[in-house]
Amino acid sequence: MKTAKLFDYEIADTTAKEALDKALRLIEETHASQIVTINPEMVNYSFTNSDFASLLKEADLLLPDGIGIKIALAILGYKVNRIAGVDFAYKLLSECEKNNVPVAMIGTSEGTLNRAVENVKKAMPDLKIVYTHNGFFEDNEEIYSALQATAPKLVLVALGSPKQEFFIQGAKKHLKNGLLIGIGGSFDVWAGDVRRAPVLFQKLGLEWLYRVASQPKRIKRIFPALPLFFLKVLKHKIGV
Repeated sequence: MKTAKLFDYEIADTTAKEALDKALRLIEETHASQIVTINPEMVNYSFTNSDFASLLKEADLLLPDGIGIKIALAILGYKVNRIAGVDFAYKLLSECEKNNVPVAMIGTSEGTLNRAVENVKKAMPDLKIVYTHNGFFEDNEEIYSALQATAPKLVLVALGSPKQEFFIQGAKKHLKNGLLIGIGGSFDVWAGDVRRAPVLFQKLGLEWLYRVASQPKRIKRIFPALPLFFLKVLKHKIGV
C-alpha cells in the first residue's frame, strides 16, 4: 500500500475502500494485527515517549484520521485522503456482519457501551458480538484472558490514546490472530451521546471546530498542541 512519510511514520495514502480491504485481509492473517487511526496529538506524544513512537512504527497500518494529519502531509507535498476512524470502524463492522466475523467492543462507560452495542445491533442485527467490557478496569490481564476465551477476530478499543494503543499492544501478545483498532470516542457517537458534526463541516475538514463549539473543554487539547505540531512539521520540511 502506498504511504506518505510524516517524520518517522508511514501514513497510508489510500482510499477508504482500499483501507477497508486491507483491514479485512489483516483479520484473516495468522497473527494479531494493529491499526492506528493517527492524529496530531498522537504524533506529539510520540516525541516525548519512545515506547509510543516504537508502537506507531510497528503498527500494521496508520490511517490519517485527524484533519491535522492531512494538512501536515499537504505541507510536506502529499495529497492524502482523510479516513475518519469512527466511519472506518463502522463500515468494518458492517463487513464483519456480512462475513460472520466475531467482534469485541471494549471501552467507555457501561451505559454508553450498552447503548452503542444496542444501536449497532439495530443497524446490523446479524453482527456477532462475542465480548464487551467497559473501559473502567485496572487488570488488563483479566480482559486479555476474556479475549482469549471468546476469540474475536476484530477488537475495537475505545480507551482514549495512548491508553488504548498500549492496551492493544499487550493484547496482541495474547491472541493468535485478529485485528485490533483503537477508536477513541466512537462508541460515544454510536451511542448517541455525542453528535457528529454536520456533513458540511466534515467535508470542509472543520469537524474539530464543531467539537470545540459543542465541547469547549476540548480547546485545551487543541491549543497550543496543534499549532506546535504544525510548527514542528514546518521545521521538518525546511530541515531545521
